[in-house]
Amino acid sequence: MALERPRPALVWSLAAGVLGIFGPAAPSAAGGLQIIPDPPVLLVLLILFVLLVPLLNRILFRPVLGVLEERDQRIDGAHARAERVSQDAEASLARYEAAIRDAAAAAERDRKAAVEAAQRQHAGAVAAARQDAEHLIERARADVAAALEDARGVLQTQARELAREAAARVLGRGLA
Repeated sequence: MALERPRPALVWSLAAGVLGIFGPAAPSAAGGLQIIPDPPVLLVLLILFVLLVPLLNRILFRPVLGVLEERDQRIDGAHARAERVSQDAEASLARYEAAIRDAAAAAERDRKAAVEAAQRQHAGAVAAARQDAEHLIERARADVAAALEDARGVLQTQARELAREAAARVLGRGLA
């Protein structure tokens, strides 16, 4: 554990105690300022100070410092837990984004496959329609050719009859 800097409250308490002992004495009733403290009083105060420091350390300073240390450890633990939660959240977010990218890629592949299938189906339907149309055209051509042959036959027959009739009128008699 690194060296800790002294707590401000502890420093102020010790400074106040030292100033109280070694600080300027109150003016005496005789009217002068006493610079050198009275040795017996100083000795009693030093003995009381030496006796009170371990007692106060055990009763007051150690528990307070222990509570402060425990608080620091809790704060450090909370920071560590928050960092772990943050890392877990970032990992979850990364997994979520990867899943979204994968889903988008799969959807794009499915869309392309559906478009290709629709294009193949359309091409098949167009080819079938073209083949049906060609069959219809061939049948219509055959029907037209047959009708043309029938019409030619009828027209030849009618032309012969009309030619006979015209010849019969021109000659004025019937042809055999």
